[in-house]
Formats: sequence, structure tokens, C-alpha cells
Amino acid sequence: MNYAADELFEIVDEHNRVIGTARRAECHGNPKLLHRTSHVVVFHPDGRILLQKRAATKDIQPGKWDTAVGGHLDVGEDFEAAARREMHEELGLSPDLPLFFLFDARIRNEVESENTRVFGVTYVGPLIFPPEEIEALRYWSAEELRQPENRSRFTPNLWQELQRLRECGCL
Repeated sequence: MNYAADELFEIVDEHNRVIGTARRAECHGNPKLLHRTSHVVVFHPDGRILLQKRAATKDIQPGKWDTAVGGHLDVGEDFEAAARREMHEELGLSPDLPLFFLFDARIRNEVESENTRVFGVTYVGPLIFPPEEIEALRYWSAEELRQPENRSRFTPNLWQELQRLRECGCL
């Protein structure tokens, strides 16, 4: 995993057309620099979903619970390839697992702007994660995810993603 401040992201317009590149450090802190990410929601067969607790050293939302898999697209990479790469890097999952498209999301806040494609995968089995990136992993029930007191423990992006998962009947 490369999380150097000089890592390059493709900058895109509102229609996901590449219009340039910028360094990670520039993108995280300038919401005018729209870039792309892929997320993977990991579903347990019993309906729970896996969340990761972000390491305290992360540059964005340290120590908060977040989507199990999420990462920026490398230059020249498409959403699905990034999702497969990230689920292998972050959880040790085979990139050959069957992914399914869930929805596209627009993340806009005071820190960054991202166009995100969200995929799903059903998985139960061993998980291997980099402790410098992820502090913990845990499956959460739909009831736990709805509890208002958990909102402050979740990233704002995750809270929005959970709402979309409820709307599409996935949670």
C-alpha cells in the first residue's frame, strides 16, 4: 500500500472524465480537486456487514468506523480493478471473489470531494489486515448500524453509505 503524500490521483470532472492529476496531499484538503474511490461492502451470509476501524494515524477520519474496504483509484485504473486490489490489500481477500455493483455515490465535504463506486461481496472466512491502516474489524447487525448513538463513531461517509444501503434494501 502506498499512502505517501506525493501519491498521484487522477482529477476528474463531475462526469468522471479525467482532466489531470494531483498529489494525495493536495486532494486531501482541497475539495475542488474531485477524485475517485472504490468501496466494497463485505456482507456476512447472515446479513451483518463488516466495518473497519481506521487506525489513529490515518490522515482522514482517524479512529472512526468505516466501510470495510475503500481506496483511491490508481492512475489509469477503473473502479472495479481498484475495488479488487483494495479488498486484497486491506483484508487479504482474493481479487477473484464475485463482486456486485451496489451504487455510485458523491462524497463532498470540507476536506475532499470524491466520486465513489460501491460494490458488495459476500464473504465469511479469514481476514488479514495491515495494523498500520486498520485498528480493528467487526461485523455489525442492521440494528446496531441504525442506533443513533453510533453515528459519532462512524465516518460521515459511512453514515451516508448506510442510508443508501437501507434505501436499496441491502441492509
